[in-house]
This record gives sequence, C-alpha cells and structure tokens, in this order.
Amino acid sequence: MNVINVATMHDLVRQATEFQERRPYPWLPIQGFLYQDAFDRLCGELPDPALFDSQIGYKRAHGQRSHDRLALQYRPALGPQLSEAWRRFIQELHSEDYLSFWRQMLGLSTKTRIVLTMHWHYAPSGGSVSPHTDARRKIGSHIFYFNTPEDWDEAWGGQTLVLDDDGKWPRHSAPDFSALREVAASQVLGNRSFLFAQTDHSWHAVKAVTCPPGRFRKVFIVVGNRLTPQVVWRRIRGKDADGYRLAG
Repeated sequence: MNVINVATMHDLVRQATEFQERRPYPWLPIQGFLYQDAFDRLCGELPDPALFDSQIGYKRAHGQRSHDRLALQYRPALGPQLSEAWRRFIQELHSEDYLSFWRQMLGLSTKTRIVLTMHWHYAPSGGSVSPHTDARRKIGSHIFYFNTPEDWDEAWGGQTLVLDDDGKWPRHSAPDFSALREVAASQVLGNRSFLFAQTDHSWHAVKAVTCPPGRFRKVFIVVGNRLTPQVVWRRIRGKDADGYRLAG
C-alpha cells in the first residue's frame, strides 16, 4: 500500500516560489497529501495512548506557557508496536522523493542534508500550544491531522494558527495571543496537512481545544532539521535531532 500521493506532492512543488514568498513566513495548507484509503487506515490504526508520555504542565523556556498534550516520539525501536500502514508511511517519509519535496519547497540545494524527526501529539480537552517559534536547527514542520468527523468537530478547535508579530517580538520571548495578529488557520478534517518553514518570526500556536472529555486532537508532525553540530553531537550520543534517545 502506497501512502503518499506523489501526484499531489509534485503539484505542490509547482507552488514552491509562492510558498517561499508568503508572509509573515512560508506556510501552506494541504489537502490530499495522502491517498484517501491510506489516510483512513492510518486514522484507524493510530498508536495507543498508553504508549505516550504526558507533557501537561511542563515548564517551557522564555516564560512560555506549557504545551499540554500527550506525546510519542518516533524511534526505530517503536516499529514493532506500529501497524503495517504506519511503518509504510514512515518508510516513505524517509524516501528521497519526500526529502526532495522539502528541498524544493524551501528552495534548498539538492545536496542539503535534512534530518527528520517525527512525533505524535494527542491533545485532551483544554490542551493548547502557546505562541512560539521553533529551534533554529529546524527548517520547518509538516503537520498531519488525523481526526475524522466521527471523532472530532471543527468547532472544538485544534487548528494551527499562523501568527504575525509584525517584527516586534524576539524569538526568545513569550507573547500572548493578544500580542500577535492571526493571519490564517489550518483545517483539521478531511485528509489535511500543513507545511510551514521556520524563521525568526514563524510564530504559531493552537488555542485550547474544547472537545468533550475522552476525545483528543490527534496530529503526527514531521520536523526537518539542519545537520548542525548539535544534531551531529546528539547522534553520537545515541539521540535523535530533538534530543530523544534512539534506543528503547
């Protein structure tokens, strides 16, 4: 079973210049990046929440509010606990076709090394992601939304917000939602994903979701990282680019 719709991916590359020129930073809502039957199967075979760690109430740098969610970092040892469809998806994400998609969308050299990290986030009722920019080693994120109309209502929230600080806030700061201007919001249902590039002003967030207890906003995020000395050092120490141990 193929998962990534290569035709959709190639169509998006034709929008690369428009993507790179979008303000306040490059962002792009995407529909149909995955074949529909594959998307349906991935939704039905998401990892068990029992595998996740709680990140609710964790202290963040620069005075930013916690990002309240359950989190599971992908590492190769997790493979046997994933379904065949998820293993296939992750295999395709490591393919040269997908890495080339990243390079073309961001205007990078064909020789640029991109190190991917991946994680699942499940946000319970009240879970949110405070406004922030990402680490400089990151070149961007591709967020895949894995809720369906059977388990989620768009009115409950969960959209990724594109925020503009109008150049007023340094990246190492903690502006509130009221200090930033909302430019756009993703959609979370219907085989949707959302790609954005990391810059010094790529502020983004998710407002607190209002789903009933027992429901979760479910996303799988693919992060592109530069091959920096920090990333190399972490690999030497047996960790991925995000600092999580590859083994175990």
